[in-house]
Amino acid sequence: MERFLNLPLNGAAHGGELDFLTGLVHWLMAILFVGWAVYFVVALIRFRGGRQQTARYAGAKGHFSTYGEVGVAVVEIALLIGFAVPMWARRVAALSPEERQRAIEVRVVGEQFAWNIHYPGADGRFGRTDVKLISTGTNPLGIDRNDPAAADDVTTINQLHLEVDRPAYIRLSTKDVIHSFFLPTMRVKQDAIPGMEIPIHFTPTVATPAEATLPGCAATMDCWEIACAQLCGLSHYRMKGFLTVHDAAGYQAWLAGAAPKPPAPPAPATAPAP
Repeated sequence: MERFLNLPLNGAAHGGELDFLTGLVHWLMAILFVGWAVYFVVALIRFRGGRQQTARYAGAKGHFSTYGEVGVAVVEIALLIGFAVPMWARRVAALSPEERQRAIEVRVVGEQFAWNIHYPGADGRFGRTDVKLISTGTNPLGIDRNDPAAADDVTTINQLHLEVDRPAYIRLSTKDVIHSFFLPTMRVKQDAIPGMEIPIHFTPTVATPAEATLPGCAATMDCWEIACAQLCGLSHYRMKGFLTVHDAAGYQAWLAGAAPKPPAPPAPATAPAP
């Protein structure tokens, strides 16, 4: 289905089901397009001015158009009730306790014009945040580093790191206007609404190719982009990040390397020279 519709690589567990439904909708639209195109050509030939036909003001007496409309409606209802609604229900359902326990939980906070990403660190607990501590560039999330739970918290800007075959649980919010968090490879798109924290969950099934793991990988074919799919201001075009999916060892190595370094112990006092 990816090749038929020229879709990006599917890297999520739920992506195949979504691509299948997208394919069914496109087949329906293709059949309707061909059918109406054939009818249009037949009508042009049959009712052309050169035949000098007398107008029939009573209109068509058959039921072909009615049958066609009913058929299209039946197919659309089948797609909606049989495929779309059940798939939507599964995607918005909460993770099971077992999945939630092993999931990587991440906060993603949009702002004009960047994605701020907050990891809880090795202890699995997010540190306290305070809007009064927010400062552009140095502390965009307002993390209170005096909180013991925040000591190992990791923050990145426009760089999301996840682990293959491990559920990702993302808490999405925004600091200013509406943004739309879009991961084409993961088949994920969700609006970030001011004043709300919206959960998203999915499971990556494909690790990012090695050549696409460096920041600024937009020049490579395998770069996995984080896009903002909602016009959010004059510099909306700059609101772009990158997703990296590691294997288990690679994710732990990245997390350890990105963790804040403890402050160096003070140098021992030296005795004054005689």
